[in-house]
Amino acid sequence: MKLSTILAAAGALVTAAALATPTAAAAPAAPSGVDATTLMSRLDAKAAAGVPDSVTGWHVDQASKQVVVSVLRADTDGLAWARSLGGPVRVEHTTAQPRRMWDIIGGQAIYFGSGRCSVGFNARNASGTRYVITAGHCTELGGTVNGVGGVIGPVAGTSFPGNDYGIIRVTNAAAVSTPLVDRYSSGSDVTVIGKEVVQVGQRICRSGSTTQWRCGTVQAFNQSVNYGGGDIVTGLTRTNACAQPGDSGGPYVSFPTGTTVQAQGVLSGGSGNCSTGGTTFFQPVNEILTAYGLTLITG
Repeated sequence: MKLSTILAAAGALVTAAALATPTAAAAPAAPSGVDATTLMSRLDAKAAAGVPDSVTGWHVDQASKQVVVSVLRADTDGLAWARSLGGPVRVEHTTAQPRRMWDIIGGQAIYFGSGRCSVGFNARNASGTRYVITAGHCTELGGTVNGVGGVIGPVAGTSFPGNDYGIIRVTNAAAVSTPLVDRYSSGSDVTVIGKEVVQVGQRICRSGSTTQWRCGTVQAFNQSVNYGGGDIVTGLTRTNACAQPGDSGGPYVSFPTGTTVQAQGVLSGGSGNCSTGGTTFFQPVNEILTAYGLTLITG
C-alpha cells in the first residue's frame, strides 16, 4: 500500500482579540459637574467616531467617580482627546501600547509560505526561549510561520527525512505558549502534564487542523516508513487514529484522564482517511526534546 505524507492545505488567518492592561502613574485633570457615567458614555461614543492610537484605554474609578483615560507617553493629541469633554477626567500616563494576546494551542493550524500544518507542542530551552514542535516535513518549507492569531516566528530547526520533526522559534511576545491541546467539538481543551509513553494496545488521541480530534490505539513502536522519493523515516509509532492533509505535525496524546494528558509525539504521515479509516505514524516527542535540548511546557 502506498503511503501518503500528511501535508499542506490553504487557509485563512483569524485574529484573536483580547487586551493587555497598561500600568503607569496618574496625573489629575480639571473636575467638572458632569458625572462619570455620563462622561464614560460620551467617551465611548467619541471613540467610536475616532480616537488617537495614543489613547490606550479608559474606565471609571469607582472610588473617585472619575473617568481615568490612559495616554501613551503624554502624547498631545491623546491628552487633548481625553480632556475634550471636560468633566471628572483623570489622565494616566502609560509607557506601553496594549497588544492583542493569543494562545498557541496544540492541534491548531500553522501556516507556512506554501502550506498548512498543525501545532504539536509548546516547549522551551534552558534559557527560556520558546519553541513550537511540529513535523519536519512542515518546517522543511522554511520561512516565517503564522498561527491562528498572527506571526509565531521563524523555523529554527528541521530533521527530515530520517526523522520527521522540526521546531519554530516563538518571537512574537503576543503569542502565549500553552500546555493545551484542542479537542475542537469533542470537548474542552486538554492539558499536557507529562510525557509518559502509552504502550501498544492502549488508547491514544490526536488533534489536527483538518480532522480535529480523533482517537485510536497504539499498534507498534519503531516503525520504518517509506514515503517514496527517497523519503524514509525510522523510529515512528504506528496507530489507527486517522488523519488527513493539514493535520501534519499535530499532537498525539494519551487518552484523557479527566482534562489531562501525556504528550506522545507529532503526526508524520499515514494512509487512508477519516471517512473510511486509516493508519498513521507519529514521531515520538521524547526524541525531539532530546535532539533540541527542550522541555515541554506543561500544566
